[in-house]
Amino acid sequence: MAQAGYRDALGAHARRLAQSSIEDLNRRQPGRAQQLALRIGPLYANFARQSYDQPALDALWAYGQSLELPQAFRRLFDGAPVNLTEARPALHTALRSDLGRGPVAAAARAQVLAAEQRLAAMVAELEASSITDIVSIGIGGSDLGPRLVCDALKPLQGARFAVHFVSNIDGMAIERVLAGLDPARTAGILISKSFTTQETLFNGAILQRWLGDAGRLYAVSADVQRPQQQFGIAAERVLPMWDWVGGRYSLWSAVGLPIALALGMDAWRQLHEGAALVDAHVLQAPLQQNLPFLHGLTEIWNRNACGHASHAVMCYDARLALLPAYLQQLVMESLGKQVGVDGRPVRGHTVPIWWGGAGTDVQHSFFQALHQGTQMICGEFIGCVRGDDPHPLSHQALLANLLAQTQSLANGQPSADLQRNYPGGRPTTTVLLDALTSYSLGALIAMYEHSVYVQSLAWGINAFDQFGVELGKQVASALLPAVRDRSVTVDDPVTAELLAQLHR
Repeated sequence: MAQAGYRDALGAHARRLAQSSIEDLNRRQPGRAQQLALRIGPLYANFARQSYDQPALDALWAYGQSLELPQAFRRLFDGAPVNLTEARPALHTALRSDLGRGPVAAAARAQVLAAEQRLAAMVAELEASSITDIVSIGIGGSDLGPRLVCDALKPLQGARFAVHFVSNIDGMAIERVLAGLDPARTAGILISKSFTTQETLFNGAILQRWLGDAGRLYAVSADVQRPQQQFGIAAERVLPMWDWVGGRYSLWSAVGLPIALALGMDAWRQLHEGAALVDAHVLQAPLQQNLPFLHGLTEIWNRNACGHASHAVMCYDARLALLPAYLQQLVMESLGKQVGVDGRPVRGHTVPIWWGGAGTDVQHSFFQALHQGTQMICGEFIGCVRGDDPHPLSHQALLANLLAQTQSLANGQPSADLQRNYPGGRPTTTVLLDALTSYSLGALIAMYEHSVYVQSLAWGINAFDQFGVELGKQVASALLPAVRDRSVTVDDPVTAELLAQLHR
């Protein structure tokens, strides 16, 4: 059966199930709650509140089989040029495991290990210094991953460094970070794969002037010469990354230097070990016991078979408050494509809108739309079984809210008063970590990375380029002279009017 045939079959199942409630699906299939749950080490996911039944799931597995997922993942790990538009591999897995086979993966792994030794030496050197604060400057993949991990895992006390992040080109962002810091006790890290990113260069120049020189500046780049040429950063303070690592997959590389400084090398290594656990699982687990496969195919079911265009991520642990923003980039930058790897328009829709926030705060903002809005919104609920704060009742109440929301969204509650009627039928996946640790967070992030790759294979798109990011940046650079000088004219009439307002 051609790929279009598999997708059509999924659509037929979705139409067949359109009037079946998720509550009824669970009642009719004893043991469904256990059968649709998978675990990898500290990571557990339950899909029983998705809207497929066993025949639909069988069709979904048949679709996965047709995609030859195990073979596709083997090519990814071994360094095949899966990034077809840029003719290079996507070897982020080599940053945390040695599961790749062949010369390309082996060469990448050797480069990684050499860079890790330099990173560890750099961390030790800074730990032995008088530096107390680290300012990390980057944007996108050079910021979101390290920022997420540092925020999620930062200790309440006893950290060797306070690590601060600056991404936005808005000058007030860096001013707020630098306020109260001592230049003599602060070091900066400039992170940019190309080292041409406008935000990083502008903020880097501000930081360098504030520090007084480049003696306490460090850098991470795929072009190790540029930091030396543009900022005078000594070669021994520049760490490499490589063109075979996409920015949104780069926190495992030297881009994660802020993580190692904020949490220590032991936590840094445990983060990688958690990801390596999932790497081994995705390569070795059979199709129907493979968690990233099921997660990715479930996303295909919701987007294409059911037509759901919105996906909300709710983190029932305040330490994971930045995870929705991180996943927005990972998922939407990877999958926001309308042209396939064959150069033809994609059939049907690709990525839905990913968004979200931290529970229970979000229950008092957008949950009204989740429960009673006219648009069906899929949900992803993430929690931690064990809390690490000294308030057990608070953690129990937090988990009770997570359970209550997933149950209520799925089952609803009928009422003769339509204003108080909850239709239910909102599909959700629940993901639980045994506890929030470097190891479990590494596993969680890797699971999402691999799910994204599954979805890209189903849609026939390249998950590892991001040409859509470039146009706005190019136009902004072209418009900067007009913003700075009112005598510079532009062709677009609306932009011209807006410039006139800026120059009033």
